[in-house]
Amino acid sequence: QVQLVESGGGLVQTGGSLRLSCAASGRTFRISAMGWFRQAPGKSRDFVAGITWSAGLTNYADSVKGRFTISRDSAKNTVYLQMNSLRPEDTAVYYCATGINLYEYDFWGQGTQVTVSS
Repeated sequence: QVQLVESGGGLVQTGGSLRLSCAASGRTFRISAMGWFRQAPGKSRDFVAGITWSAGLTNYADSVKGRFTISRDSAKNTVYLQMNSLRPEDTAVYYCATGINLYEYDFWGQGTQVTVSS
């Protein structure tokens, strides 16, 4: 089993930045991809960004392209989400996830709250 611990969430004003981190431990050799999802109150959990663990290939939701950047540090088993130009509609609980590829994810962390004030 893999354990995921997210950190870096908080309260920020519109236009501000935050960097989320997700540290993986346990059976990390099984990780092929990692990603970030988010869930706003009363809404479904949506994909935000993903990265393959070996090649570093990435993909993003259209709503965050050009503002968010996903990266990973393989030595630290950590994935990051740099979020710039934040908007109130980015407010959500952000979840880290592991996956078998960029499009299929099967395990999520506990989440970290991001709140963007207007």
